[in-house]
Amino acid sequence: MSQDIEIIEVSSPKLLEKFITLPFKLYAGDPNWVPPLISERRQFFNRKKNPFYRAAKTRLFLARRGNNFVGRIATCINFNHIEFHGEQVGFFGFFDSLDDYDVASKLLKVAMITLKSEGMEKMRGPANFSTNHEIGFLIEGFDSPPVVMMTYNRPYLPKLAERFGLKKVMDLHAYLITDETPIAERQHNLVEKIKERYKIEIRTLDLSRFDEEIDLISRLYNQAWEHNWGFVPMPKEEFEYTGRQLRDIVDPSLVLIASVDGEPAGFSLALPDINKVLIGLNGRLFPFGLVRLLWDTRIKKKIDGIRLVTMGVIPKYQKRGIDSIFYVDTYLRGVSRGYKWAELSWILENNVLMNRAAESMGARLYKKYRLVEMPL
Repeated sequence: MSQDIEIIEVSSPKLLEKFITLPFKLYAGDPNWVPPLISERRQFFNRKKNPFYRAAKTRLFLARRGNNFVGRIATCINFNHIEFHGEQVGFFGFFDSLDDYDVASKLLKVAMITLKSEGMEKMRGPANFSTNHEIGFLIEGFDSPPVVMMTYNRPYLPKLAERFGLKKVMDLHAYLITDETPIAERQHNLVEKIKERYKIEIRTLDLSRFDEEIDLISRLYNQAWEHNWGFVPMPKEEFEYTGRQLRDIVDPSLVLIASVDGEPAGFSLALPDINKVLIGLNGRLFPFGLVRLLWDTRIKKKIDGIRLVTMGVIPKYQKRGIDSIFYVDTYLRGVSRGYKWAELSWILENNVLMNRAAESMGARLYKKYRLVEMPL
């Protein structure tokens, strides 16, 4: 007779540590799983330090069978999302489970009941915790590790969620392009014509003016993305917090800011794929991890790829080809700095222009992620 499954709410630092470290047990031996930095996860879940929690209500749960923890899930009511979209949608995230429907269904049921009791009308996810963080089940492309700030799960997990009754609401695309796919000459010519026609200038991030740059990029980001499905505006203090978290890994030459006649018009952000290093650190930087990180990134040049995380053009300057400029310039700058490949992600499946632009560069669709939801 199997033991009963108990769902426990995280209510102490000890249980939070169990919540953070459970994936190390569930994904043990999986060569494509990238262990998160435990210290970074502690900071993320720190309600006093992370400004995200000022406009969100979250709860964390663990599933236990006997003496063993066998799954986890979180719920999130994002008040910024509710206000911006005018929909009573709650989110589930940080969902991990054994390949066991009893475990998965009990976790999802607790999340569903929790969100419904708070007045939510739909449950959507996975989102850790919003579209400004990691989102989606991986549903295609299990043969390689995820890149920086992208999710990973085993193939059974979305199937368990589907069996529970969660249905697809949106797919997200990830494209791969390598230095063996040269930019066509017509692409070069087109980009140069666009720059000349609209008086577009491109510059890179100035780390000596980091605070000012973050303020500018946050304004561009919120303007550029406001009409995209699922977008949630990022308050200034949250954007600053995220910027500080990324400062140590950012390559300034891969953060591009476009201006038209001197007026800021858009930006794009590409990050070195730090996951290439994290996959071997087992979640810990100290005592020897920092030395290894510096060795791998600055000496051995282990990081050979980048992820184009986001790009946006404010409405006033959209449909002028600035997105194509960002793609081409990022490719050229990346190749010149020795990077051999780039992932372009994520792109909404219904964003025809962005998908077409990626394909026109010779990028191939190689991973898909899925958001699901159900009525409450």
